[in-house]
Amino acid sequence: MTNIVKLVYVHPSVEVAGLSSWSLGDVPDQRGRSVIITGGSTGLGFQAASMFADKGADVLIACRDATKAAAAVDQIRARRPAGTVRAGSLDLADLNSVQDFAREVLAGQERLDVLVNNAGVMWTPLARTKQDFELQFGTNHLGHFALTGLLLPLLLRTSNARVATVTSLAQTQGRIDFDDLNWHTRPYSTGAAYGQSKLANMMFVLELDRRLRTATLALTATASHPGWASTELTRHSPALLQRVSPWLGMRPDKGALTTMRAATDADASSGSYWGPRHFFETKGHPGPARIIRRARDTAVAARLWDESTRLTGVEYHWAATAGQAG
Repeated sequence: MTNIVKLVYVHPSVEVAGLSSWSLGDVPDQRGRSVIITGGSTGLGFQAASMFADKGADVLIACRDATKAAAAVDQIRARRPAGTVRAGSLDLADLNSVQDFAREVLAGQERLDVLVNNAGVMWTPLARTKQDFELQFGTNHLGHFALTGLLLPLLLRTSNARVATVTSLAQTQGRIDFDDLNWHTRPYSTGAAYGQSKLANMMFVLELDRRLRTATLALTATASHPGWASTELTRHSPALLQRVSPWLGMRPDKGALTTMRAATDADASSGSYWGPRHFFETKGHPGPARIIRRARDTAVAARLWDESTRLTGVEYHWAATAGQAG
């Protein structure tokens, strides 16, 4: 019960101290730090990449569309940021691409301070990944599960490293169906499939935190959701929602602040969850968010971890290697 309370009510003193207006100015200096952001060419990922670069980080945008990635890099460089930005090829819907990307990172980088698992697809028609997973579950959860596991040795070699995963309020509608995780037999529902993938994201973070604690490792695992942010992610949503989203949703730069808090704030302890503070967590400055009961089911989370390991073939190795980066 103690752990549950700690996870749900993160740092109540922060709220009392009046820091609910946390903003870009609260992001610490990122000079000398290395950051990877999946899906960093558009939307929330692009905004987070821009913010990290402005704060001095070396940012690697990882996405599948080389043209969009190049345009994003040029746009960020035009801001004359204090840090650097570059692009890498990563298709989370293809585990071979995930393997290739991780291999290049491990061979070319000495440290990885922050991995932001941001990329995702939402409400897509039924489609399959390269390995025949349902597209939303395969991209949003399995691709990031594999990527994090493959980059774990580098993360563990870097002091105070962090994995920040972006989930969604849609997790409240999610159910983990172990009988048919990839929608081969049950009637397909775009919303239910998205909710399952986002609940899986949340359970992944909490289970990763538990396993890191068991292994007494200092890597921090956090989660965030952007509330209602108006981005191109809604392109498969109903027409009415697409029309009202620019008026009712937050701008992408505001929505990305929850990602930045989860990824950089010293008060964002491992296992914490961050989202907008107002209007049922849909808008406002980032603060502690409510973790739903289903996400805290440790038995389901452990089984999901085992299934994810089986489906991706990626084993997590919990021993930190020598030569930890400072």
